[in-house]
Amino acid sequence: MTNFALLYGAYRRPLRGISLLLLSTVLAGCAGNILSGSGPSIRAIQQGAEEQSDVPYTLVDLSATTIAPFMRVREAEPAPQVSTTANPEIRLSAGDVLTIMVADTVAEGGTFAPLASGGTVFENVRVSPKGQISLPYVGRPKVAGKTLYEVETLIQESVRNVAVEPQVHVSLVGDLSGSVLVAGAVKQPGRFSALNGPLTLLDAINQAGGPVLEPHLTRVVVRTGKKSYTMNYEEILNGRNHVVPPSSEIVLERARKRFVAMGAVTTPGLHDLPSNNPSLLEVLGVVGGLREAQSDASGVFVFRLAEGPAKENEPQAQVFRLNLSDPAAIFLARQFLVHPEDAVYVTNAAVYEWQKIISPIVQVLVLGRAVNSF
Repeated sequence: MTNFALLYGAYRRPLRGISLLLLSTVLAGCAGNILSGSGPSIRAIQQGAEEQSDVPYTLVDLSATTIAPFMRVREAEPAPQVSTTANPEIRLSAGDVLTIMVADTVAEGGTFAPLASGGTVFENVRVSPKGQISLPYVGRPKVAGKTLYEVETLIQESVRNVAVEPQVHVSLVGDLSGSVLVAGAVKQPGRFSALNGPLTLLDAINQAGGPVLEPHLTRVVVRTGKKSYTMNYEEILNGRNHVVPPSSEIVLERARKRFVAMGAVTTPGLHDLPSNNPSLLEVLGVVGGLREAQSDASGVFVFRLAEGPAKENEPQAQVFRLNLSDPAAIFLARQFLVHPEDAVYVTNAAVYEWQKIISPIVQVLVLGRAVNSF
């Protein structure tokens, strides 16, 4: 029995030393990362604004007296006007398909059938890559760039030597020159004909099945061959619809209307803005709100790079703070406008930070007690 006690005492001191070594290692690690989190603390943000850090920024505490320049704008009323439906002039291009009717006024024995019997019809006459058509008694005239009326006149003049007062009618049955291409974030991309009338932006997009994204998240790029421009699909729905010229291209793509959520929120990460005019309250709803056990409601921040004055092209860094522990702040959050590319950051509560330090210490102490009681 005495030998066992001596043996236990000999091993107990090294085990206690090991446990103390483990404890000191954990404490050293905690000291190096004390109060760490997914971003700066409230104090660090305040000090950065006062001391003008490497990237100078202004800190704005949102209140009833400071929120006015940063409020959501009132939703505009839908425009009452509708798009005009004037037919744009169509000029032929390579790949177009024509139906051509040539009629002779001579009842019998004419080169072409008389108009009374429907004339002589040439179907599926395609404009070649060189812009020409091939027609008996006419040859291979170049028709690319001409209107249908100009082609009728050209053919009529060409057959006067073989027909008496010829009548000519040209119709477009396959219209690359009059069609509109719709591609990108639509359900059924393709080329759509304007044979049944002029196409507006909404006509063309609807024929392509409509956008796959929500209207405010859809950016519309229009190229006409002479100019290009962009607009938001929601703007088109609110009165900016108009006729697009023949041979135009319409491309729908995802608009860069996103924000980043960081810190003590339920679902941090990159998210789409919920509308064209989103409030901070809506944005917090998108990310599931604050984590109750982790967040500090007095430290809700929005980081923004705003456009600087007209004479200065450098962006202006701004940080907005909202104290959501104040009930009145809920109304301020409904009024504050969140911009694309904003970063919404919620700080951790001090209690939560200390729990991250104390928890491993307690675990080491329990481990040491278990070892010493061995």
